[in-house]
Amino acid sequence: MEKEKTPEEEGIPWHTAFFEAIQMELDEYSRDLQFTSEFQLITRPLKIDVVIIKKSRDIVIEKNIATIFRKENIVEYKSPDDYVSVGDFYKVYGYACLYSALNKVDIKDMTLTFVESRYPRELLAHLQVVRGYTVEERLPGIYIVNGDILPVQIIDNRKLSSEENIWLKDLDKKLDLTERKRIAAEIKKLGKDKAARIKAYLYVIQRANLMNLREVGEMFDIDLAWEKLLVETGYAARWEARAEEKGRQEGMGIGMEKAARNLKALGISTEIIIKSTGLSPEEIAKL
Repeated sequence: MEKEKTPEEEGIPWHTAFFEAIQMELDEYSRDLQFTSEFQLITRPLKIDVVIIKKSRDIVIEKNIATIFRKENIVEYKSPDDYVSVGDFYKVYGYACLYSALNKVDIKDMTLTFVESRYPRELLAHLQVVRGYTVEERLPGIYIVNGDILPVQIIDNRKLSSEENIWLKDLDKKLDLTERKRIAAEIKKLGKDKAARIKAYLYVIQRANLMNLREVGEMFDIDLAWEKLLVETGYAARWEARAEEKGRQEGMGIGMEKAARNLKALGISTEIIIKSTGLSPEEIAKL
């Protein structure tokens, strides 16, 4: 029996969702900050996940995840199945040094942030024992590293406040019913234009939580609201077109029924599955 692919193997764009999530977290400062995704350091493919630049040096960011921010801030994100290793720390620290040199930015005007979905035990131990730094959990899930010229923080997004950091905290594949309801409520507050900015975020958490959603029962009111937004922004059309093509390819190789089952698991509409596989609505309903 073919092993079911994990969300990571299915190619869920976690980093795209993270870029939208961190912008939503700092939305009240959107006029004062400039966000750049996958900042390219040199002509070769060497990229920083997110660079956040204060448009004015004097602006004070009071948001908990950005209290250490200076003029230019580098952010490294790890998806829920990954973590920040000691090697990752030195790699991104090196990126910061290159960024400083290539962009003529004073290293003292920069900060470094790592975001992951677990307690960074190995890295914090290394920084304290080997580097001689001190670490304090200044706020829940936010570990400030002291002792380097470059301010560093490591964020465990699972421990962040649901009230203050809903977008980062819920960038996960284990959302319960309460968290899904909370996100739906926040989306309703945003309005259509602002909600359209997080279409990749919604797509990711829907895909990553498909199995979990089946366990807690279908939340039609929430799911339909999300799907409506994805349709209005054109995101759903691209998703379904890709799924339709995937269905045809799988149907040829492993049978129409398995292809339909896979598409159904992805939340694709019955109409698209019919077009993709040629199965009847009754056959699809039995899967």
